[in-house]
Parts: sequence; C-alpha cells; structure tokens
Amino acid sequence: MTDTPRPTEISLHKKSRILKITFEDGERFEFSYEFLRVHSPSAEVQGHGPGQGVLQLGKENVVINTIDPVGNYAIQPSFDDGHDTGIYSWETLYDMGKNKDKYWQEYLQKLEAAGHKRQ
Repeated sequence: MTDTPRPTEISLHKKSRILKITFEDGERFEFSYEFLRVHSPSAEVQGHGPGQGVLQLGKENVVINTIDPVGNYAIQPSFDDGHDTGIYSWETLYDMGKNKDKYWQEYLQKLEAAGHKRQ
C-alpha cells in the first residue's frame, strides 16, 4: 500500500480542457489535457525502459473524451487522438501535480531541442 493521498474529486472541464483533482489532504491540482497527454505513463510514450521515451508532438489541442476508473488506484483517460493506454495512478497524478512546472519546463526544452514549436 502507498501513503499517497487519494482523490476526493476529479472533474473534466471540456471547454478549458482542464482536469481538476482534489486529494484528501487538501492538495488541488489542475492539469491541461495537453500536459496529461504528453506525460502519459503509457509504454507508448515512456518507452519500455530508461531513455526510450517518445517525444509527443502536436498535442496542443488534444481532448479527453472519457475517463474510466481503474480499480481503486487509478484513472485511464481516452484522448481524441486515439491514445487510451495511459493508466494514471494516484501516485503518478500526485507527483505530476507537485512537480508540474518542472515537468512542463523539461517537456518544452525537449521540444526546443527537437526543433519543434508549439502552436
């Protein structure tokens, strides 16, 4: 078992393309759909081992169509680009929330290094 707090509320805001999560310890995080898509914990995005991740390009306008629960420990969003294999555990989401700015800056740096500009 983990000591990670569990979510008490998860809500999709389709117009602003934001997923809001409130955890039982009072922490509240907002994630853009793009952030969740490019940081998907799936093997398709992360690879099957260290250094095998695949940089996600052109995901600025991605939409989450649905979110399904996975047991009592995670959610699985289905994105409109067909990506639906990422299982976001409470630990992953909490970590993403706590480190969102850092992870986003790292992503932007990788895009720049690849010569890609966000739209």
